[in-house]
Amino acid sequence: MKKKLTALIPCLAVLAADFYLLPLLMRDTGSAMLLMLCVMPLAAFIAALVCGLRVGFSPLLPAAALVLFVPAVPLYYNASAWSYAVVYAAIVLAGNLTGRLFHGKR
Repeated sequence: MKKKLTALIPCLAVLAADFYLLPLLMRDTGSAMLLMLCVMPLAAFIAALVCGLRVGFSPLLPAAALVLFVPAVPLYYNASAWSYAVVYAAIVLAGNLTGRLFHGKR
């Protein structure tokens, strides 16, 4: 179990950078919408996909994405962004499951 958790650390670091560093690039409403609706979900999906390819499926990854995003809401967004936590967890779940499909085929 500890080995699997250790293997998730790079993916969790990418998700943390996605949720806490990318919002610093938001300058206006247009750039915020582009980041929130395109760039951040794509980065989360790719990170989860790579994690699924390397480690396989981990139910901790979507839960960690949810937990990582929740503190970012009061830091960078308004109250309407609470629903994005569930959306990002679902995107990470989809990426992790997709990566898991190809995990044993390397």
